[in-house]
Amino acid sequence: MRSALVFGGSGQIGLAVIERLLANDWRVTAVSRASQGDRGELRWLRGDLQRVPELPERVDAVFSLGPLDHFSYWYANTSLIAPRVIGFGSTSLETKQESEDQPERDVAARLRDAEARIFEAARQRQAGATVLRPTLVYGAGRDKTLTRIASLARRTGFFVLPYSADGLRQPVHVQDLADAALATVDAGNARGRSYALPGGETLAYAEMVKRTLASLQPPARLIRVPTPLFKAALAGAHAFGKMQSLGGAAVARMREDLVFDVEPARRDFGYSPRGFQPTDGMFSS
Repeated sequence: MRSALVFGGSGQIGLAVIERLLANDWRVTAVSRASQGDRGELRWLRGDLQRVPELPERVDAVFSLGPLDHFSYWYANTSLIAPRVIGFGSTSLETKQESEDQPERDVAARLRDAEARIFEAARQRQAGATVLRPTLVYGAGRDKTLTRIASLARRTGFFVLPYSADGLRQPVHVQDLADAALATVDAGNARGRSYALPGGETLAYAEMVKRTLASLQPPARLIRVPTPLFKAALAGAHAFGKMQSLGGAAVARMREDLVFDVEPARRDFGYSPRGFQPTDGMFSS
C-alpha cells in the first residue's frame, strides 16, 4: 500500500484528492489546523506548515493543496523523504504578472518563486516534482468566484454584469483536478514540469455566469448593463464596504481571454476534463 502526506487536505481540492487517494488504496496522513476525524486508512494531524506535527519519515508522495509559497519553504527545509511531490499553484502566475494592481503582481511573483523553489529542492533530492495550475475552480461550493456569484443571486434573484464581460474562460471541476493529481504521480514525463489545468470547455464569461444562474433553484436572471454604469455602481458598493474582492483589475479581466492549452496535460498524464454543466448543488458547501 502506497502512502501520501497531504497539506491543505480540508480545502475544496484537498478533500477531493484525499477521497481519490483512499479510493485507490493509498494510506493518507493529512494535516489541517482544525481537528478532523480519522477513518480507515486516513489519519489527520492537527497543525500547519509553520507548526508541523510529527510526520512520517518517508512517504511515496507529498501533495500540497494550500498556499504554494508556504509549502515551498517547508519543502526546501524538510528532511522527509518523498520520491514524488505534487503541488497546486494557479494560472494567476500568468494572468496577474502584468496586472494594474500591485498586490496581484505580488501574487504572481510569489507563485513563480515558489515553483522555482520546489523544483530546485526536488532536484537536489533527486525527487520528481510537478506543479498543477488550475484555472477557475468550481464544484465544491467553496470557490471564490462562481459560488459567490450564486450566493448573491440566490438572495437577489439576479446578477449584474457589464456588457464588456465576454472574455473567454475555462472553468474546471474540482473532481477533475483530483483525478489529475493522482494521474501525475506515475507520469514520468510530468516530473520537473508545471501544467495549466483548464476545464473541458471554453466559453464567454457572461455565458459562464448565465449557466450558473440558470442552474440555481429557483433560477436567477442575468442583467447586462453598460460598463461605465457597472463601474459606478461598484464604486458605490466599495464606498459602503461591500464587494471589496472585486477590484478594477478583476473587472478589466472580465473582458480578457484567459485561455490555456490543455494538450500538454492530456499528452503527459491523460488529463480529460469535463465541459461546464453546472448544477445547483455545485454552489452549496
